[in-house]
Amino acid sequence: MSEFTRRAALRGAAGLLAAPALAGAARAQSGFDWKRFKGERVEVSLVANPRSTLLFQYHKEFEELTGIKVGAEQIPEQQHRQKFAIEFSSGKPSFDVINISLHVNKLQVGRAKWCTDLRPLIADASITAPDLDMADFSPASIAYATQADGRLDTLPLDVDHFILYWNKEMLAAKNVAVPQTFDELYTAAKALTDPAKQQYGFVGRGLRNANMTLWSSFLLGTPQRDMIDGNRKLITDTPDAIAATQQYARIMRDCAPPGVNAFNWNECQTTFMQGRAAFWIDGVGYAAPLEDPKRSRVAGKLGYAVVPAGSAHRHSAFFCTGLGISEASTRKGPAWLYIQWVLNKQNQARMLATGAGAPTRLSPFSGEAASSGGTFPREYFTTLVESIRIARPGLPEILPVTEFRDTIGTALVNCLGGADAAGELKKATDAFRPVLEQSERAT
Repeated sequence: MSEFTRRAALRGAAGLLAAPALAGAARAQSGFDWKRFKGERVEVSLVANPRSTLLFQYHKEFEELTGIKVGAEQIPEQQHRQKFAIEFSSGKPSFDVINISLHVNKLQVGRAKWCTDLRPLIADASITAPDLDMADFSPASIAYATQADGRLDTLPLDVDHFILYWNKEMLAAKNVAVPQTFDELYTAAKALTDPAKQQYGFVGRGLRNANMTLWSSFLLGTPQRDMIDGNRKLITDTPDAIAATQQYARIMRDCAPPGVNAFNWNECQTTFMQGRAAFWIDGVGYAAPLEDPKRSRVAGKLGYAVVPAGSAHRHSAFFCTGLGISEASTRKGPAWLYIQWVLNKQNQARMLATGAGAPTRLSPFSGEAASSGGTFPREYFTTLVESIRIARPGLPEILPVTEFRDTIGTALVNCLGGADAAGELKKATDAFRPVLEQSERAT
């Protein structure tokens, strides 16, 4: 056992400290040695997205700071989830640091204890740099990353808030105002739809499983808001859920391109950046490619707004990812330094300034990029700040979340094809309810 591993184990009791106390312990140190693991290597497995692309650009910075060599991979989201689950189950994962989609895999990773509890490391002044500054992370993101038993087995990397992208040129051509409600969104999108010109008022995720993240935006606007109730019971076949489904299906059928029931974010992004859709509701992290004049026809013509209001509420659905250390790793020291570097204030500010996503730290929002507009218009930053204020999780925190998304997502696809929303949701809810109940009993 290494000196680092023994010391971390001895400080296990200190890991029970709350976040503010951890922050104080981290700030109290001085003279931190970033070179203590010089000559070692850390293997990192990341999801392929703008955040990872940004980190790859600066890995040399980490290597120069620490003397640690980084071996990193970017894998598409679905394949990444399958890969790390297989590797963790084998007991010999190839990575030291893993990127986790908390809205999908948090409970899976937590129950299996695949990742190291980071609290003892945070409390250890010899291994944690002063500028980790736990108090700078939003309380909501830390709560989202914390397991039910109090273990903090990831630190939150980014929060993906859903926003409304809109094409300024298309709206101006017909003097259409930015919609404030979902009813207004449908009316505006319908007015801007002209299939003969391959011009559509709206584009959004219709593919099974992926469609749940868009559908949740409509459900969050209803009086119900949630997919499970306070007693952990499934409530996806209620009048509010039916109304949300009808609203979702109507705009997708009447105002979106043909074949939208097979669209994930990539197809939506391509359609929107080609100038063929007026509105798109999706994650804030897609701003960078949309504003790139080399790739996008809507660069400089892009508007940003908070997701429209429903009949009772206005919420921005959010989804969160985190970084954890494999419990099986023999290089936890280098891995912990890597996570601290990724989550430092400079990298989080870079994420915000480049449009790669929404940081989980608070300080970037008071920085130069947000106050001056930086690379992006001020509207982008104000929309993000407003979305943070009304953020609410876009998926329930349950273990079989992938099966849940598949089951309810199939009902949504059928509704896009014209099936009755009430019948489809009842069938899907009846099918998934025992799956959820069984998983809850196993908790």
